[in-house]
This record gives sequence, structure tokens and C-alpha cells, in this order.
Amino acid sequence: MKYHAQIGASLIEVLVAILILSFGMLSLGTMLSYSVQAPKLAGYRATAVNLASSHIERIRVNSGGDYNVLLSYDGNSDEIEKAECSHPDCNVATLVSMDNAATKRAIRQELPAGGMQVTCGGASCSSGDLWVIWQEPAALEASAGESPTVLDNCPASLIDFIDPQPRCLYVRFTI
Repeated sequence: MKYHAQIGASLIEVLVAILILSFGMLSLGTMLSYSVQAPKLAGYRATAVNLASSHIERIRVNSGGDYNVLLSYDGNSDEIEKAECSHPDCNVATLVSMDNAATKRAIRQELPAGGMQVTCGGASCSSGDLWVIWQEPAALEASAGESPTVLDNCPASLIDFIDPQPRCLYVRFTI
């Protein structure tokens, strides 16, 4: 009778195969988690782009106004003033306050803990810098594994003392 080599896999070979398979599944799980959260992160950025564009168009229409504004983004629900004007009573200043109030309300409604900073280069705001600022939920930020300090261009005057640091969209504009 001839001696036949053992056919099949031993227990150790099966355990090693399961270990290798589990490492592969772990990396797939991480990638799946990121791919589920990426559209939400991109959605916030697209919303910020739309809000910035809208506010720059408001500045362009009322180019004589002083649009320097800061809206905090710390999550406090500070009251945004109601500013409205009708045709005979409107002037440059009331249009500026109405535009700022409308943009502030839109940012607060569409971005979590959203805020805005506009810094104009001159009195007529013919050029300037605009930042749309928001705080992404911790679960989104943690699953994405990204550091906002590396990705974003936030104004140093606003983020030096804030932890966790917010996301920012920076737009340089000229009218």
C-alpha cells in the first residue's frame, strides 16, 4: 500500500486564509464608509459655492454699499435681523442690510453652524474676500478621515481659537 499525502487544507491554513480575507474586508468597510459620507461632504461644499455666488451677485447689484460683514459660525442661534425695504424707502444702506440678512438666513438654514465673513477692499466693495464657514458634524468628519486645516483656507482671525476647526470656502471677487 502506498502512502498518500494529505489532501485538503489544514486548520492553520484555513485560519491564515480567514485572517487575510478579514484584512481585505476591513479595508473595504472603511472605503464603503467614506463613499457613503463623501456625497454629504460634497453637498455642503456645493451649497457653500451657491451661497457665495448668490451673495457676490447681491454685491454686484448694489455695488455702492459697504458689505463688510461677519456672521459667527459657532452654532449659536443668534437672531438675524429682519431687514426689508420697499421701493420708495430703499437706499444703499437698507439694501445692504437686507442682502446680508437674506444671505445669513440662507447660510444658517442650509449649512450646519454656518457663517460668513466678507472683507471689502474699498468703500464701494468693488473687490474683496468672502468666506463661507460651516462646521461639519463630527461623524462625517471622522468617517472621512480628512483634516480641515489641510484642505481649507479659513481666515486666521476666525479659527485661531475654535476647536474643532470649521470648513471654509474662500472666494476672491472683483466687480
